[in-house]
Amino acid sequence: MAKKSQTYGVSGNPARRGISRAAASPTARPVTAGDWIGAARLRTLPLAVAPVVIGTGAALLVTDVFHWVIALTCLAVAVALQIGVNFANDYSDGIRGTDAHRVGPARLTASGRVTPRSVLIAALIFFGIAAIAGIAITIRTQQWWFLLVGAVCIVAAWFYTGGKRPYGYNALGEVFVFVFFGLVATLGTTYVQALALPQEAWFGAIGAGLLACAVLLANNLRDIDQDRRVGKRTLTVLIGRRWTQILFTLFIVLPMGIAVLLAAFYPIAWLALLALLAGGPAILIVWTYRDPRELVTALALTSLTSLGYAGFLFWAFAG
Repeated sequence: MAKKSQTYGVSGNPARRGISRAAASPTARPVTAGDWIGAARLRTLPLAVAPVVIGTGAALLVTDVFHWVIALTCLAVAVALQIGVNFANDYSDGIRGTDAHRVGPARLTASGRVTPRSVLIAALIFFGIAAIAGIAITIRTQQWWFLLVGAVCIVAAWFYTGGKRPYGYNALGEVFVFVFFGLVATLGTTYVQALALPQEAWFGAIGAGLLACAVLLANNLRDIDQDRRVGKRTLTVLIGRRWTQILFTLFIVLPMGIAVLLAAFYPIAWLALLALLAGGPAILIVWTYRDPRELVTALALTSLTSLGYAGFLFWAFAG
């Protein structure tokens, strides 16, 4: 067993041999459009939508004009980056062999039914879409320093699991998610529409970031045994199941506390607590699951929690 762990460790790249064998297998079924959609991990897309919704609502507190074209372009950036990250993770984890025995959405690279190069090209296409949309926003707003922000986002997205020392393999995944899918996405959306950052945008960004981190925790809790075997040192691997369950609960409850705080000034924000209709069952699953597959449901429910939370905060700010 020790020898097998070394074979599929993070430092090596022998998984290419496993990919080749799988691709050559006569029993391997052809890849379908559904497989590509599964690899895009649509369950995570609410994490890209939520900060744009919150950020747009916060912008309306500063300006009475709804810049819907800019808002939709921000959405294109966020969604394209999310899908690009998902394909990049599929590629990087697949060639390292860390996706060999996972539960959840299809892994194209690890399955051997798609060449690593094809998955890499898919990731680069979506990163390219995000870059083009970001450039359009920069030209429209004349805020040229956004180009640097966009470049940092794409580089950070790649090195999450890519490169020789991916930080996602060293317990920093939650930091990346909180910063880029919480703070940067929300505050960036607000600023390009209002050229200001009201404190409501900061509160909303923190809430969105924490919920995005909760999704990542559910994902990593599902994969904790496999990650330990292959040497992938996620935060969940380092702190264990119990502390991950505690942290997951906090990451869902704390945004609700922010909503209660905002409700003192924007009463509709109380309705954000309705997001617990999805978040509550997610917490229950995380604490009581017996099969890792159950955590796929918890992940999806947490994503829906994020989207519902964002929608009610938008209503509170815009209403």
